[in-house]
Amino acid sequence: MSRSLLRSVLELRTPITRLPPTFLLPVRARALSTTLQQVEPEIPPRGVPAQTTAPPERSSAAASAPTTTSPFPPPPPAPFQAGLSDSVSQLLPLLRAQPGHYVTVHIHGRPYLVTAGDQVRLPFLMSGVNPGDVLRLDRASVLGSRDYTLKGSPWIDGSLFECRAVVLGVESEPLRVKIKTKRRNRRSQRVKSKHRYTILRISELKVMGP
Repeated sequence: MSRSLLRSVLELRTPITRLPPTFLLPVRARALSTTLQQVEPEIPPRGVPAQTTAPPERSSAAASAPTTTSPFPPPPPAPFQAGLSDSVSQLLPLLRAQPGHYVTVHIHGRPYLVTAGDQVRLPFLMSGVNPGDVLRLDRASVLGSRDYTLKGSPWIDGSLFECRAVVLGVESEPLRVKIKTKRRNRRSQRVKSKHRYTILRISELKVMGP
């Protein structure tokens, strides 16, 4: 009996350095014991720079290879050259050999079917031209003869034909007066109009070789 009492007194005097088993502790104490056992990451003290990983070194083969630079600039890319199809290349000489060529030229978005010697009266006044000027009409959608017709998509290549027109002059229509009125209004307005037109003559039309 005395030995058991002495043992209990000694245990009370000595400090408790370790916790009892977890199965003897309540639920809250178990949670605290598990968090204390987790290892926290080491935080460097203030003022000490953090260690950074060095970039990977280049391989010896890549480091030893010399870099060569040319004193001349690189050549420009070759321009794209659109060639004619086989059917056009074969039939274009036949179209060129036949007389009586015609062409559908477009002037300011308006199509005109003309041939050499025709006179065209444009329904507007072309600005920047004077009588006697020679114009080259290079936008056409159809070029043909009696038996052959060449159609563009949407335009024909300008190097396949040559169409020139001479500016003859400017014409004007007679003065027109129109009286405009409004309902339940005694006033009337007189509107005058006198449109001017440009006259062209097709002086040359020929089909060129491919």
